[in-house]
Amino acid sequence: MIPLSTNNLTEHLGFLLLPKFSSLCLANALEPLRATNLIAGRPLYRWSLYSPDGEDVVSSSGITTGPIKPLNEARDVDALFVVSSYDYRRQISKPLLRDLVSLSRHIPTLGGLDTGSFVLAEAGLLDGYHATIHWQELAIFEEAFHDVSPVSDRFVIDRNRITAGGATTTLDLMLHLIRASNGEALRLEVAALFIYDGTHVAEEPQRPPPPIDSLPFPADMGPVIALMETNIEAPLKIGEIARRLGLSQKKLERRVRRILNTTPVAYYQHIRLSAARSMALETVMPISEIAVRTGFSSASALTRAFARHFSITPSDLRRRALL
Repeated sequence: MIPLSTNNLTEHLGFLLLPKFSSLCLANALEPLRATNLIAGRPLYRWSLYSPDGEDVVSSSGITTGPIKPLNEARDVDALFVVSSYDYRRQISKPLLRDLVSLSRHIPTLGGLDTGSFVLAEAGLLDGYHATIHWQELAIFEEAFHDVSPVSDRFVIDRNRITAGGATTTLDLMLHLIRASNGEALRLEVAALFIYDGTHVAEEPQRPPPPIDSLPFPADMGPVIALMETNIEAPLKIGEIARRLGLSQKKLERRVRRILNTTPVAYYQHIRLSAARSMALETVMPISEIAVRTGFSSASALTRAFARHFSITPSDLRRRALL
């Protein structure tokens, strides 16, 4: 489905911004287009920014973006990308979904950047497609939309749907689109301008395991933490972690104490509570559901542990974030 434009002239891309979108994600979408025009010496791309109601939008870092057009004026774009990041579920409304469905009949290609994929899926516009989303939201995305085929790739192009997992993967995506429309030489020049090697391919996972020698702790802690991070909803017993690593439980406990100055149980709970904090801030899931997803027996058990660890309850943290 690439190139996006059917007239071999300037490609017109639209970006629907939702409150608390990532400024970095938007910049990584727009700056490669600007650089392409500069290097080519002619307007290969133009772009328009939209919001659901035409009002200016404030990003997650407090930057107000404008001028903005109302979404219902987006019918003439070659592709429309939904750009959302934080509190994205709170930004979804029936009128927004209705407008997206209506526009899908006129716009050749739709895309979602960061958590924008969730918005498209909520509108039913990713049914029958492969799609990606930010890695922190992938499990929620998979559970919510059984008619979508979720993958952890950096970006996905499936016919007339394009999705990217976050800010840096959006840069990878734009470089890919530039190459598809205008050739490898121009893509390389744009990548060089941003001092970016651009060697990532679409199918790479968004969050590969870090090289052992790059971890901020000794190499022998890497497998311990990896097991903990991948078993949050159904936490493993410390003895089971030790067994899988070929260690005695006492040796594992000594190792964690020496390196992290805490116990394996306490560090494992820190990982689970950090995951709960992210869910409390970035989703509208009930606290009871967050408790299940982070391995706590009930909402009250999570709330007690959360308050001890962060000196605030998950519900109060949510309320404070909305102020």
